Amino acid sequence: MIFSGCSTKQVFKPAKDTLGSWKYEDDLNESIVDVTTNGALLEDGSVLIKDNVVDLNISVENERLVGISDKWIITSEIDGNTTLISRDDRSLREKFDLKKTVAAASVKDDMLAVVFASNELAIYSLETKKILFHSQGNAPLIVDSKIVNPYFLDDLVLFLTLDGKIVIVNSKEKKILRSIIVSSAENFNNITAFSVVDDDLVAATGYKLLSLANKEIREPYEIRDMKYDKDGIYIGTKQGEVINLTPSLQVKAKIKFPFAHFLGMIVTDKRLYLLEKEGYIISLSKDLVSYDLYKVSVDKDSYIYVGDKAFYIDDEYFYIK
Repeated sequence: MIFSGCSTKQVFKPAKDTLGSWKYEDDLNESIVDVTTNGALLEDGSVLIKDNVVDLNISVENERLVGISDKWIITSEIDGNTTLISRDDRSLREKFDLKKTVAAASVKDDMLAVVFASNELAIYSLETKKILFHSQGNAPLIVDSKIVNPYFLDDLVLFLTLDGKIVIVNSKEKKILRSIIVSSAENFNNITAFSVVDDDLVAATGYKLLSLANKEIREPYEIRDMKYDKDGIYIGTKQGEVINLTPSLQVKAKIKFPFAHFLGMIVTDKRLYLLEKEGYIISLSKDLVSYDLYKVSVDKDSYIYVGDKAFYIDDEYFYIK
């Protein structure tokens, strides 16, 4: 991401005083060199999963982290050489020569589900390495760096595509049951966030929010981040808004921080925490009525990873206590 140095660009300026520096921080010891939606690769080849570091020996020069799924850590090289490393036994590895660049992948039982950079979809057998399902997609020109890995739901594989769709595949019959359009924008239209709570499904691109609760509903939002829990859907927008929505996308509450650029969001049982680019943690009540501000150090050129309970920036992290 490139930040403009133009002096006329508006930035977030707090409307109230901070409560000082955020107290809960520590060193990660190694810098982050690659980030996915559910993990981060560190400079020494280990992997940060949620809020735990797993010691591995991944080649940071040649491999990128694709994701963590079903007790497997998935890495891939630019030419499609893909490796699955068991989290239970690091010596257990499954290798696939997929010939094409992998954008996203997930594992369940004997199935490896893959979204290629060309937007092709495929399912492979871990045991035989044979292809079980394939669908040709429309290759996008430009995508957001937040790419969501396929999601397994009972006998279904939900592919979150690079062109704004959810493609639902029956894993037993190996055929497409349904394709749902989240957004039809030309660029930066890949699915960037996805959640399932009970029987409700929520997906977001950079331009649109989709809810599949009682019925299929879409609303236009320019979304930086999205979380979904028992208190509803929380989104942070490019306009500096934080909005709480019902599963049917009705607005419950909202608050605006003018010109705020949110880098990450953590939702707990009691509060909502947002990392802001100018160096702030915003601690919000879940009803979005009151908030506190704290200062943190943000290197704008560093990789940022958001765990369940901490914001990770380069080689340090700020945790929620």
